Amino acid sequence: MPRFLLAVFLGLALVARAGAQTAPPEVAAKIYLVQDLTSNQTLAQREADTPTDPASLTKLMTAYIVFAALKEKKLSLEQPLPVSKRAWAERKGGGSLMFIDTTMTPTVDELLRGLIVQSGNDAAVALAEGTAGTVEEFVAAMNRQAQAWGLKNTVFKNVTGLTEPGHQSTARDLATIATHIIRDYPEYFPYYSMKEYKYNNIAQPNRNLLLRRDPTVDGMKTGYTEAAGYCLMATAQRDFPNLGPGGNGNGKRRLLAVVMNTTSMEARANEAQKLLNWGYLAFDTMRLFDDGTPIVTPAIWKGTTNEAKLGAAGGVYVTVPKGEGGKLQTKVERTDPLIAPLAKGQRVGTIKVATVGGGSIVDVPLVALEAVPQAGFLGRTWDALRLWIK
Repeated sequence: MPRFLLAVFLGLALVARAGAQTAPPEVAAKIYLVQDLTSNQTLAQREADTPTDPASLTKLMTAYIVFAALKEKKLSLEQPLPVSKRAWAERKGGGSLMFIDTTMTPTVDELLRGLIVQSGNDAAVALAEGTAGTVEEFVAAMNRQAQAWGLKNTVFKNVTGLTEPGHQSTARDLATIATHIIRDYPEYFPYYSMKEYKYNNIAQPNRNLLLRRDPTVDGMKTGYTEAAGYCLMATAQRDFPNLGPGGNGNGKRRLLAVVMNTTSMEARANEAQKLLNWGYLAFDTMRLFDDGTPIVTPAIWKGTTNEAKLGAAGGVYVTVPKGEGGKLQTKVERTDPLIAPLAKGQRVGTIKVATVGGGSIVDVPLVALEAVPQAGFLGRTWDALRLWIK
């Protein structure tokens, strides 16, 4: 199982035990969140679960539903889509536009660029109609996906993010949507790093200023309405030690920062950059266990083998305050005795990771890395006798 699937399965939405020494910087945003996506830990937050106007961060889910349709072959990137009067009428709403009209048939690829780079409300409507038939059906799909992920504070009323009663989300829910884009559809993630897109002879820059200021920033989405203020979700990936196989060598560490309700484009860029830099400088992310590497090999009874290979279902990463990585303690708690049959991936205990002082950092399921079939009648009978004597 890939490491990100393990992280999703574990639900490691943990706040790092940072203490005063890793207190977050002052952030000029009503709402903010910074997460380490490598370890799936939340490093700092303010009102991250407060429902608010998501503005054009809504288009993260709009794009996700289109990406899903592409994967299911309901659409293709080269497919031209008509521009309805409804899509054209978005220019009357005062929001961002790709500047398409009813005489054009842009491709899905062009519309995605218009949606993501230019934040075009007209592109959002054209994609919604081309994917689901109607905007209303597409919005229903957005809400079904939100429910499937357990986003209890998110309700979509439109595909653009324009302010509408009941249209709401949270910084944490929006971060979850962004994380799914990064992990589920890496082939489409490069759209979010495009600095500019030109369509119909109109060139528009990506409003994510960090794409031009920080070479490690490769996404992700801006938003603005009067109700939401200036919002930015920014993600960066930097080389980092201790993330290679076995905890050796450099690997890639990804952080995600969300700032909402700031006062200007410059402010949202500055505050998001501040959070990203702080997350990289104040914390270390450590690779504790490799995917498929046995951690313990205890005896197993009534099986075709005498030992079971137990470990984590994927690579295990933890984020700790700078300098604390060498002081971590791990403890294995498991079912005893182990009795076959044992299925691959079956949980049989817990790997507990803690600080030297005993503070819990994360609990990871201990699973069987290989299946252990049940032995024959004689083998089972013999082990039953041995267990009874034991």
